[in-house]
Order: sequence, then C-alpha cells, then structure tokens
Amino acid sequence: MAGTSSITPTPLLKDELDIVIPTIRNLDFLEMWRPFFQPYHLIIVQDGDPEKTIHVPEGFDYELYNRNDINRILGPKASCISFKDSACRCFGYMVSKKKYIYTIDDDCFVAKDPSGKDINALEQHIKNLLCPSTPLFFNTLYDPYREGADFVRGYPFSLREGVPTAVSHGLWLNIPDYDAPTQLVKPRERNTRYGVLRIFIRGGSTYVDAVLTIPKGTLFPMCGMNLAFDREL
Repeated sequence: MAGTSSITPTPLLKDELDIVIPTIRNLDFLEMWRPFFQPYHLIIVQDGDPEKTIHVPEGFDYELYNRNDINRILGPKASCISFKDSACRCFGYMVSKKKYIYTIDDDCFVAKDPSGKDINALEQHIKNLLCPSTPLFFNTLYDPYREGADFVRGYPFSLREGVPTAVSHGLWLNIPDYDAPTQLVKPRERNTRYGVLRIFIRGGSTYVDAVLTIPKGTLFPMCGMNLAFDREL
C-alpha cells in the first residue's frame, strides 16, 4: 500500500506576491490570517506617530516602514504619500519588487463559508488574477472558467479566451460600502453577503461565492481594504 505524502504544496505565487498592510496599531489580527499569509512577504506601512512601536507576531517575513523611512527614501517627493488615511499603503506598492500585490486593512477578519470553514481570501484573489476575464460579453453563469461551469448560450467563440486580469476586488461583510452621509442615516445596517469582483484586463452570515467581471473603463466604487492586482498591467 502506498504511503501518504507529507509534502506540503507550495502556495500559489509565493515568490511573486507581496502583501501590503497599512496600520496604526499592533498587528495582532495577523494571527487569524497566519495559515494564509505566513508563506508570503509582508510590507507594513505604519501610519501616524513614527516613534510608536508596532508589534508584529513572530514567524512572519516582513519589512516595516514609517513616516521617517518614507522621508528618508523619497526626500522632497515624500509628500506624494498621503498619511492620516490608508493611502499610505501606496508606498508599499512603490517599494515592492513583486509582480503581484495583495493589500488588506489591519481590522479585516477572516470570513467563513456556510459550513463554518475559514475562507482563504488571498487564494481566491490569486486565482482571479491568474484566470482570464470576460469583459466583452456578459456571462449570466458568472465565472465560465470555474470547474463545472461553461460559457452561456450565444457567447462568441472568438471571445472565449478572455483577456488578462488586472485587479481582483474583494467585497466584505458587516459595514456596507456606503458614503459617509448614507452611513450616518443608516448606522445599524450591516452587509452579510460576501463576493469577489474580477476586473478587466479579470477585472456575516450569508456567503455568496460569485465572481463578476468589471470591464475596463467602467466606473465602480473600488476600495483598497481587500484588493489584489497585477503591477505590470
């Protein structure tokens, strides 16, 4: 009888992807993400007081930058990196040397599927980026490349190869993606449906496993708190 292999498979894009995290606090949230994030390199951009020490749990491969580091590296151009908001993550995009970036806020929790199993959002983003998008003809079965799915009736055969995916935009549970005035008048409203958008050039209690393509040139509210992209596109 053949023995069971103990070889752990190499995570997707392990040496081609950086995880960028803007933060103002100790990164204890990484413990819940450890099974998914630990194989990857983290770029942490500290917002706020550069004299404050940020604690990062042991076992992660990371580099950490604060305002002093950015001033030293960019000199007179340092003002192009906005602080006092999560846009400081842009510095992480700049210093990364990898083809792919995944960025997440420091207060994002791991979602669970209907069975209670933790969802590996990073793996979903990576699979989106490595899979073609279908922006030129709407597919009512959502993702025609998913195992067990296919292209709908009438989908032109000449378009079925798709196009490269530039961005994978994750959605989230709990607070809806409203503007500030709407949140003020609906302070108790919560979103319980999770999903992923694939953006062309592929663009809680209820889990919805669906992927939609957003064509290039289409306006939509993109947020950097749960986002992956190809830096070369």
